[in-house]
Amino acid sequence: MTVLTDHTAAREAVDAGLRAAAARLPAPAARIAAYHFGWTDASGSPVQANSGKALRPLLTLLAAKAVGGEEGWRQAVPAAVAVEMVHNFSLIHDDIIDRDSLRRHRPTAWKVYGVNDAILVGDALHALAFEVIAESGCDKVPAGTGLLAQTVRALIEGQLEDTRFETRERVELAECVAMSEAKTASLMGCATALGALFGGGTAQQVDALRDFGFRLGLAFQHVDDLLGIWGDPAVTGKAVYSDLRNRKKSLPVTAALGSGHPDAPELAAIYGSTVQLTETELRRAADLVEACGGRQASRRAAEMLTDAATNSLNVEGLRPEAVEELTDLAASTVHRAN
Repeated sequence: MTVLTDHTAAREAVDAGLRAAAARLPAPAARIAAYHFGWTDASGSPVQANSGKALRPLLTLLAAKAVGGEEGWRQAVPAAVAVEMVHNFSLIHDDIIDRDSLRRHRPTAWKVYGVNDAILVGDALHALAFEVIAESGCDKVPAGTGLLAQTVRALIEGQLEDTRFETRERVELAECVAMSEAKTASLMGCATALGALFGGGTAQQVDALRDFGFRLGLAFQHVDDLLGIWGDPAVTGKAVYSDLRNRKKSLPVTAALGSGHPDAPELAAIYGSTVQLTETELRRAADLVEACGGRQASRRAAEMLTDAATNSLNVEGLRPEAVEELTDLAASTVHRAN
């Protein structure tokens, strides 16, 4: 029997679904989507590029496995594909908003094909996500599309707040957490809830797995924000200090600015500058975030959220082997920042 222990079957099923959906796009849009997903180079020739972690669709299938075993995760493949489509629509748009030139060690879609085409391809992936779910034939389609639509709305609200924070002198930590919940945690919670729903889970199991994904999603954002400052570009695929360059009010930065530490005003002054930061200033800003406790605060929060996520899985009827895989996946997510 096929299992998900090494995740090979899951990744292959999701990849096949993504390719089939993207092939529906008009040729120019399909070409850009194929490049973004890492299937081709800029000229359209097939390559073996990094297609990303596929964490969200994997969470969907593991949640489905937790409630329905082999049959459950197979039924949830369209939901997993839809989740990954929504995630990548947001990535394409985020890269444009943040003017990020690199993703997964390659130029971003807008840098290669232009802003207008990249925006439209992101929109197309958004629409395709709902088509894939609608055509799945599952009796949970109405509930699933409603949940996905609510999540996209939350994601956009979170992105709006994120961009507004960049021009505000002060952002409270609670505001930053709420933004991260909307922008990141909501989609991970949706991923696991859709998996449980399409896998045939009970209402209690769907709620528990949604809670798991939501808490893990916030932990993931804490870690991602750490990597946005201190991550190795060879691993992250982004430029060093990328979040600092964009003056992102990320979780560790917000915690540092509001820490009351004697060095916090210097960090605020650097962030308040209206000119492009030099490499020296970027290094100093990173050191100040750490000195003010921002790095440690995000690490600690990620660990606590991961523990809470794991505790959410203590619900009747979940398959032990899938719970173990979800727990291991949660742990590996937090350890990315070590």
